[in-house]
Amino acid sequence: MTRSTTDEAAVPPLPSPKERRRLREAKSLSEEEVAAAVGVTRATVRSWETGRASPRGRKRALYAKLIAPEPAVKPPAVKPSVVKPPAVTPEAAAAVAGPATVPEAGPTATDLPEAPPVPEAPPAAPPADPPPAPAPNSDARTGAEAPDERRVSPAEAFDELYARTAPGLVRQAYLLTGRRALARESVERAFELAWQRWPEVAVDRDPAGWVRAAAYEYAMSPWHRLRRTHRQPDAPPTEPGKRALFDALLDLPPAYRRTLLLYDGVGLDLPETAAETEASTPAAAGRLMTARAAVAERLPELADAAPAEQSALLHDRIGGLARAEHVPVPRPARAVRTGSENKARLWTRAAVAGVALLIAVTGLTLHTAPTHYEQPISPPERVGGVPPRGGPQKLTAQDLKLQKSLSEQLAHGPERLVPQLE
Repeated sequence: MTRSTTDEAAVPPLPSPKERRRLREAKSLSEEEVAAAVGVTRATVRSWETGRASPRGRKRALYAKLIAPEPAVKPPAVKPSVVKPPAVTPEAAAAVAGPATVPEAGPTATDLPEAPPVPEAPPAAPPADPPPAPAPNSDARTGAEAPDERRVSPAEAFDELYARTAPGLVRQAYLLTGRRALARESVERAFELAWQRWPEVAVDRDPAGWVRAAAYEYAMSPWHRLRRTHRQPDAPPTEPGKRALFDALLDLPPAYRRTLLLYDGVGLDLPETAAETEASTPAAAGRLMTARAAVAERLPELADAAPAEQSALLHDRIGGLARAEHVPVPRPARAVRTGSENKARLWTRAAVAGVALLIAVTGLTLHTAPTHYEQPISPPERVGGVPPRGGPQKLTAQDLKLQKSLSEQLAHGPERLVPQLE
């Protein structure tokens, strides 16, 4: 036991399940090759990459070594020049740097971004400039920038993620379900779950993807069909083109609809789409092609387009449909956090009350239970085979007459015989 614990402690921690799959595909390794190298089955490797199981012991060390990323090659250290640079006045530095600008936040995968333009040929590389001097807030030995002293609290990080991704997720959930109220409920439920598991979500490689997967799973649950408010989808768009696309999306099976929305709508690549839908890459590709063919039957402009043009056109049409529809605005982040804490507190109290009730019932049962065995009384049964009771027979009329006459006469014994003398 001591040796196995020491071996597991010596193995570096494994990345998240999605990262394991990405590292394996980055090394062009199939599931069969990894299973043969580690000594397990293909199903076991798939369970490791979906998060249903985790390797242990020697297999954990082999698996971690097999998918470990290649070490980055460090560039040769550049010795600082002995010649001192000329002094620069503050006025000249301000003239060269120009006005300061604040970088804008880049687009996220949850906002249905525009289709990327076709990259042009890169220009010729300019001549190499000497390495710049280290910034005042950087380390002179490594050149790395010093970390910011201000630490962001968990609530601030959650609020920032919520403000950046919640509106786009509501629109995606609406395209996935066709129900505005259910879309908002799914996103808020996913963020409540994320706040309950924030230590896990905060260190995830893609927190927005974690919340998106939780929202999709809740929105696609078949139990919503039993709810009266979510049995029928909302009214479709009035524009014919958007209505045809809306109806085509809702007619697809849930798994195909989710694959099409992630790949052509959100813009994920095929391995990430397969990992989020918990399917293999060939299966995700087959679902995508089938979904595109079904949508192309409703939209004539997609039938004659090439696969690349078809993907770009679907991206634009899905993004336009999501932005054109009026979906409800999610609640503020603070309200979602408060609701998550209240639900967690309620479930905790319910669990404590259930345990207390179980203890009370058990104690009452032990107090009222008998201390010894009492044999139960057998139920009565009819006994057969017994002869009828004996006795005098029923008197006849003559017997009754004789009995009556005997009872009326005095019973003094027989009369004495008096002798008569002649």
